[in-house]
Formats: sequence, C-alpha cells, structure tokens
Amino acid sequence: MIKRGILIGLCLGFLLTGCDLIEYHPYDVRIDGETNINLKNIEKIQQQCAGKDTIRFAFMGDSQRWYDETADFVKHINKQDSIDFVIHGGDISDFGITKEFLWIRDIMQGLRIPYVALIGNHDILGNGKEVFEQVYGDENFAFIAGNTKFVCMNTNALEYDYSHPVPDFDFISREAADSARYSKTVAVMHVKPYDDQFNNNVARLFHAEIKKFPSLQFALHAHNHKLQTTDVFKDGIIYYGCASMKQRNYMVFTLTTNGYSYEVVNY
Repeated sequence: MIKRGILIGLCLGFLLTGCDLIEYHPYDVRIDGETNINLKNIEKIQQQCAGKDTIRFAFMGDSQRWYDETADFVKHINKQDSIDFVIHGGDISDFGITKEFLWIRDIMQGLRIPYVALIGNHDILGNGKEVFEQVYGDENFAFIAGNTKFVCMNTNALEYDYSHPVPDFDFISREAADSARYSKTVAVMHVKPYDDQFNNNVARLFHAEIKKFPSLQFALHAHNHKLQTTDVFKDGIIYYGCASMKQRNYMVFTLTTNGYSYEVVNY
C-alpha cells in the first residue's frame, strides 16, 4: 500500500506540473511578445524623417544563427547618433523555426532606432512565412523616408516552386502609382536578379519595372553572405549586397539632395 501511495503521489505530481513540461513543436506559430513590427516602425520612420533632406540608414542581413554577432551589431548601432533607421535584408532565421525568429526579434528590439525586416529564403522554410507575417507583417511593403521611397520586395521565388507571384508585379505597379509623394527611390530585396533563388525568367522585366519609379538610386540585397557591388544590367543601377552577421560588418547609406554615398562599418 505504501508503494502504491508513492506511485499515485508521483503521478499526481507529474499531472500538476504537466503544463511546464510541454514543449511546443518548433514550427508552432503561436507568438508571444511583439508582433506587426514593420508597420509600427514604418510609422516611426516616416514621422521622424518627414521633411529631412538627408537620410542615413544601416543595411544588414542574414542574422540566421549568429546571435552574438547580431547582439553586438545592435550595441554598435546604438552608439551612433546620426543613423535614422535599420533595414534587415532577410534570412532572419536559419530553418524557419519560430524560436529563431523570436530570438532575433528580441535582440533587434534592443535598437534605439526603428528597424524593418524583409523575408529571406530561409525564413520561408517550414511555417516560417506565417511566423514572419505575424512578427513583422506583409512580405512586400514600402515606406517613405524624407523624399525617398523604399520599396521592399519578396524575391525568393524558388521557395514557392513558382506557385506564388514572386516578385509580385501587381504590388510593384501599385507602389509606383503614388510617385507625386516622393522624388527618389531605393529598391530592397533579399535575392537579387540572376541569383539562384530569383525567378530569372522575369529578371529583366523586374529591373525594368523598378526603374519606372522616380529616380531609382540603387538596389539592396542580402543572401550571398558577402559584400557585393554589382551593375547587374550594365545600366548604372548598382545592386549593393551586405555580408552576413558572421562577418561582423554592416553598410551605412547616406542619401542627400545631390545623390548618395555609402560606407562599410566593421564592429
């Protein structure tokens, strides 16, 4: 009877503590904490940059499994006093696992300035797209900082087996329709034309469409884990690629009334 009583007691103990022992599936899309980050931060960016002639922003990407390096990036950015916002070029996660998104989200939330994030090809794995949409928002989005429009696009076509419009030309056309509100444009994506993940059947069409925006300054991309400066279509429009967080550097772009400049910052 004593042994039976001990056994019953142990079973009751496990039942009472069962909730603490449950481990959700790694691709579970229940999100705790901050959500819809892009929309909230876009509002801040547009308000803080309204009327400014000079805009400075940092561009980085491919944080993936480099959590310490991303945390150091945040600390380094927070020491700067002239950067208006940060753009994360995608591949927030490595395997599209919910916790990966939340770990990077919590690190990036330490920034003193607003940031937005694009979706990368790794972010689409598993249920990653659903997690991205909850944590950050739409896969395609745009905002205006000063007099420059930033058009941010999902270009990870290969992950969809061409079953989803990537790039989304309807989105691009809609965003080009309000050209009276700004005078310059920057195109942002995770994968540039002619890379492995891009739908290269429409590479030239894509470039032609983004050139229809007012005064396209340049295009930005991540994905390749190295610094790149490429005149992809030999027409003077440069596609700038950032390194991954593993390389411990990021790019800072300065937009002025006379053009733009950039620098690579190591930390």
